[in-house]
Amino acid sequence: MKVLKFGGTSVGSIENMNAVMDLITNGEKKLVVLSAMSGTTNALVEIADYLDKKNKDVARTQTHKLEKKYKEIVSGLFKDQDRIKEGGKVIKKSFDAIRACISKGYSDAAEKEILAQGELISTALFTQLMLENGYNTKLLPALDFMRIDSEKAADLRAIRENIQEVLDKAGDADYYITQGFICRNADGEIDNLQRGGSDYTASLIGAAIKSKEVQIWTDIDGFHNNDPRFVENTKKIEQLSFNEAAELAYFGAKILHPQTVLPAKLENIPVRLKNTMNPTDSGTLITADSSGEGIKAVAAKDGITAIKIRSYRMLMAYGFLKSIFEVFESFKTPIDMISTSEVAVSITIDNTKRLDLILKELKQFGEVEVDQDQSIICIVGDIIAEEKGFAAKVFNALEGIPIRMISYGGSRYNISVLVPTIQKQRTLQALSKNLLK
Repeated sequence: MKVLKFGGTSVGSIENMNAVMDLITNGEKKLVVLSAMSGTTNALVEIADYLDKKNKDVARTQTHKLEKKYKEIVSGLFKDQDRIKEGGKVIKKSFDAIRACISKGYSDAAEKEILAQGELISTALFTQLMLENGYNTKLLPALDFMRIDSEKAADLRAIRENIQEVLDKAGDADYYITQGFICRNADGEIDNLQRGGSDYTASLIGAAIKSKEVQIWTDIDGFHNNDPRFVENTKKIEQLSFNEAAELAYFGAKILHPQTVLPAKLENIPVRLKNTMNPTDSGTLITADSSGEGIKAVAAKDGITAIKIRSYRMLMAYGFLKSIFEVFESFKTPIDMISTSEVAVSITIDNTKRLDLILKELKQFGEVEVDQDQSIICIVGDIIAEEKGFAAKVFNALEGIPIRMISYGGSRYNISVLVPTIQKQRTLQALSKNLLK
């Protein structure tokens, strides 16, 4: 059985929902993961934000506006009056839940419950659409099997055990529909896998049921070798290895959630990126195998802050780096890049929520410098570190561009450079012109 995930744009209108139904109903058994309809999650975030600011009146107004929109969708989506009534019940149940959260007031749990309603609505309506058109379809509630642990990491063992029970209980069907993004946490409360988490849901489910293939359907043909928003004439990449795809996703390629690759890699399940608007295109295939040596693509990650700690106490000392890393660990802030010399260490982060506290702690070790508004440019491929002249090609391509940091040799799959964000487009264009064929 294949697992197919469709994003918010793919199910963002009545026409698109019908197009997805036509696309998946070829007689082959599938498990389909759906996001909320496009725009819904943003609207729900806004409602939760008003509630957080204790503005219940505006939260209720925004809720009423979104409910009205969904009632119109239900009227246009179904032809049969019984299905329209069922759709109305779906809408009422979710918006009653939102109103109940508003009445109780803001809490983290209330916000998570509000955000979950988008996926609960889209999957329930899509299941009704499939049934109206005569397809043997079952809805699998993700809240019955998707789990994260106390560290907010996916609990694959629990997911594997739970989903089998849910499938057995649902009985045989040609098409199973479930929600992306939403889950339950270690306390049994409604939670989520963060933005873009529907991709991750699909991969986790694929790994749990040992799927034949996981397909991620979006509105572009697959990974491109550069960012088409900044560079002309980019090309689609036909095949990537798991490691190459993971690097691209983590360092800014928006087509794929960064954590998607790992579950599929662990079970050696192919992942294919496809375009809902162009379903005949082959997309990008991601497997354990690489399609050859050399550079495949570049990607950029914005919002980076560079921190340099300079201290002569580092010289010939052991334990110094451990102390630096413990600061970031204590504030639960991941590090992207690191570069060291005899008397200095440079580190980049993308989460500045606790930056002031981090800097205060770091100053006990030495002089601290901070550069914000930086971008990591990641050059990805099956790069053999020993290849003569390879690094020279990269740095010659970037001649004249101010480079703040370099990370080379930590992985055979990428070279990363840090540049001011104002230089990002110039950097991407230079790499495309000089390195990408």
